[in-house]
Amino acid sequence: MAKKVQTAITPTRTDDYPQWYQQVVKASDMAESSPVRGCMVIKPWGYALWENIQKSMDAMFKKTGVKNAYFPLFIPLSFLEKEAEHVEGFAKECAVVTHHRLEAGPEGGLVPAGKLAEPLIVRPTSETIIGDSFAKWISSYRDLPVLINQWANVVRWEMRTRTFLRTSEFLWQEGHTAHATSEEAFSRTEQMLEVYANFAEEYLAMPVIRGRKSDSERFPGAVDTLCIEAMMQDRKALQAGTSHFLGQNFAKSSGITFQSADEKEEHAWTTSWGTSTRLIGGMIMTHGDDDGVIMPPRIAPAHIVLLPIFRKPEEKEAVLAYTRKLAEELSQVTYHGRAIEVEVDEREIGGARGWDWIKKGIPVRAEIGPRDMNEDSVFMARRDLSPREKRGVKREELLATLPAILDEIQQSLFDRALAYREENTRPIDDKEAFYAWFTAENEDKPEIHGGFALSHWCGDGACEEKIKTDLKVTIRCIPFEGEEEEGTCICCGKPSKKRVVFAKAY
Repeated sequence: MAKKVQTAITPTRTDDYPQWYQQVVKASDMAESSPVRGCMVIKPWGYALWENIQKSMDAMFKKTGVKNAYFPLFIPLSFLEKEAEHVEGFAKECAVVTHHRLEAGPEGGLVPAGKLAEPLIVRPTSETIIGDSFAKWISSYRDLPVLINQWANVVRWEMRTRTFLRTSEFLWQEGHTAHATSEEAFSRTEQMLEVYANFAEEYLAMPVIRGRKSDSERFPGAVDTLCIEAMMQDRKALQAGTSHFLGQNFAKSSGITFQSADEKEEHAWTTSWGTSTRLIGGMIMTHGDDDGVIMPPRIAPAHIVLLPIFRKPEEKEAVLAYTRKLAEELSQVTYHGRAIEVEVDEREIGGARGWDWIKKGIPVRAEIGPRDMNEDSVFMARRDLSPREKRGVKREELLATLPAILDEIQQSLFDRALAYREENTRPIDDKEAFYAWFTAENEDKPEIHGGFALSHWCGDGACEEKIKTDLKVTIRCIPFEGEEEEGTCICCGKPSKKRVVFAKAY
């Protein structure tokens, strides 16, 4: 019997994927559960990752003319009630504030005292309260377009939570725009989806499918919802970003009107779009292995860790001095407009130190001992390769080639994820094969269990609901790519002209 390979994370992805994910988050020291059920504490390593995501994405938004603002955490209940479909869609997830003061209770402790005249909702999303501001800001076509984004927290009272992927409170950005015409608003909806797709692929190294949501999966109150969908290593889909064309629905409920060029009062056309800390969960599940997280270099909290090694006390000062000087030199090198971020780990804890950084997913590790120092070199390892694959690199070579090495890692992660998605995506036209592909009993048989199924759908919500009920499989998107073709619905057999992406999802 072959000896089982020792891994840093147990259970492995194959043994128990959900538990593997939780252990990877814990081992990476990115986040932990908070005292409030369903919420998380994002620790420095995880928050530095979010800051890099935020900084990079924010720059992409601003290139399209978007400006940042901030809106209140609390939304009056009456605001949500103005848009019936919207409030119905979020009602079960809302956290409600009914009192504004605490006082000593008759039996000790503190009790709520001052009841609010109107309950306040802790924002699950901000269309309604931002719409109120837009109604004040906009009076003429000359005021349009209004292009606003905010970085904030939101609360959706989730029953089943998982760190980064689905928590009661999470961090995100939400963009909101108002336009004079339907065409301009829809063009913005498409533009922001492309920003998300480019960010996912170029920074997170996460291949995505661009598409449109079905009516049942559409954002509450929207006319159209566009999305990007990624495949995780358990072959489930993750919605990584959405962009919504809201038509005039929210403008009418919020009173966002403007005087047109021909002096007619019209309602504005609005959009909203958002991504969240769920992207971090997606990154972990796209690239992580049985030794922990693997960070794509373009958004990693740090690019390289230097590990000074010495066994004799008299070697310590020289090795540390060499290491610190190298760290200073590396920090002068730039990578995609960002100074190389260097960690120096001087802890004297033996081999556990290197494994800590493997589990954290830092792209490059470099060991420096007396012999390496004497040869003016380091002993380097890449996180996208086996932990045992190390090679000696001269100091000057490291300084000159580290950006290229980081680019190689970034590309290798994308290529690996894309290949995995392609291996686990297939067109399926036979209903029996479709059901077998998604039957739980076949989960340990990847050759017959998926994955993404590209299958025909007639457009009837009843067929969509039956598949969801039978298999817990949903239409992830109606992809933009792919020509129309004659076919039959995978559920009812009626004519269809387009394949859609079916999958189980987070």
